[in-house]
Amino acid sequence: MGTHVDIRPAGVLGETAPTALVIGSGFGGLAAAVRLGARGYRVKVVERLDQPGGRARVFCQDGFTFDAGPTIITAPFLFEELWTLAGERMSDHVEVKPIEGFYDIRFDDGDVFHYSGDPVAMRAEVERFSPSDVKGYERFMQRSAELCRTAFEEMGHVSFGNVADMLKAAPDIVRFGGLKSMYNIVASYIKDEKLRVVFSFHPLLIGGNPLTASGVYGLIPHLEREWGVHYAVGGTGALVRGLQALIERQGGSFEFGQDVDEILVEQGRAAGVRLADGRKLYSDIVVSNADSATTLRDLLPSSARRRWSPKAVDKAKISMGLFVWYFGTKRQFPEVAHHTILLGPRYQGLLKDIFQHHKLSEDFSLYLHRPTSRDPSLAPPGCDAFYVLSPVPNLEGDVDWAKMAEPYRKSIEKRLCETVMPGLDEAIMSSRLLTPPDFETDYRAYRGGAFSFEPVLTQSAWFRPHNRLGAVENLFLVGAGTHPGAGVPGVLSSARVLDEVVPDASQFA
Repeated sequence: MGTHVDIRPAGVLGETAPTALVIGSGFGGLAAAVRLGARGYRVKVVERLDQPGGRARVFCQDGFTFDAGPTIITAPFLFEELWTLAGERMSDHVEVKPIEGFYDIRFDDGDVFHYSGDPVAMRAEVERFSPSDVKGYERFMQRSAELCRTAFEEMGHVSFGNVADMLKAAPDIVRFGGLKSMYNIVASYIKDEKLRVVFSFHPLLIGGNPLTASGVYGLIPHLEREWGVHYAVGGTGALVRGLQALIERQGGSFEFGQDVDEILVEQGRAAGVRLADGRKLYSDIVVSNADSATTLRDLLPSSARRRWSPKAVDKAKISMGLFVWYFGTKRQFPEVAHHTILLGPRYQGLLKDIFQHHKLSEDFSLYLHRPTSRDPSLAPPGCDAFYVLSPVPNLEGDVDWAKMAEPYRKSIEKRLCETVMPGLDEAIMSSRLLTPPDFETDYRAYRGGAFSFEPVLTQSAWFRPHNRLGAVENLFLVGAGTHPGAGVPGVLSSARVLDEVVPDASQFA
């Protein structure tokens, strides 16, 4: 028999306020906790890891600080809003700075496209690659701006909890090419194949295949231009720590190293959770920031499932996996940009191998992050901190990662030595890997998918697991696997949706 515990943390709200239990402390869960605290709930966050952040946790080793997951901040106002809700200023606690050059995109033949938020510089880059595509590029960016206003600014925080919401949005989705793929939308404006890659890769940032992800995600280029690409001083982990401290100042509390085995449902309502150690924590509402597929498949009793049964989850498309190598070097590589995308010899073929065939290819495309280019505090003096990420198949494939992880890492090391980091093999002094099985083990990510449900049209908006689960009253979802989707702006926006669907605290008085 487990221990029955009411979560009643002492704090600024007093002991008569209603309680909210948040499962998981990724950015979605942290943002949800702040918003619920601002609305009068007493919040407890239960996290299975030994630190907050979820996929945004931090690895510290050998004097290096490695952000495990997100490395860039777009739409920083979504973070600022959280401190504002609590009557504070983010700038008093966390420093976020803009990056002028967003990415260096390096093609396999050595050509480099310098991607930035400067319209003049971007036009010049497009012209350098293909003068005949300049006008098409500018028309694409106009479309991206319209998409961003409609799909992100106007609909990003709408719950899409009923069919009426979807029907209302359907004309805009069709008008903006939501029925076409991101790649096909770009290709309708731009003829040069390299530029098609430059302006279609963005769905990969949220777990999507550019060849099949809805053209709605064409909003991302304008989102980056409008609000910039930023980094947090001290790493993304500084934002996690800042939000944790903010929640605690609100009177909320955290419990780390505690896995949730079941969401308790009584008389059709979420009543709390049962932990792996047998304890039961009771609350007025439950918000799950755990992997949505895992929440729906494994944490709910069968009587509480409707549309998203285990069989339905098993049939769903899950995002690709990630292979991430964190490494520190005993010397610096000043020629390497803050963010570099190194493309392999194939684009469409590689994407099909990853998403359709679930096959680990010999070739790869990489995202290389060098935060010490601007923030030397993340490494010992004279050293550099890096992480390099490769999209790979999720666990639907038959890759034996216990056998393949080190050879795959060596292949990546060799490629970096041959391109942008000559001499890397002799400079490595710290190393760590994260593979799809680690995503499954550490984050309970279904099939080791790095971004939960793949962002295809049939798994977006109303078709995605809803922020409010209709089968269970007072149970809510935030994070990558619910509306509006993955990526830092997406998961923060999923918490904004709670303002629309979570009942006022006064209703529990």
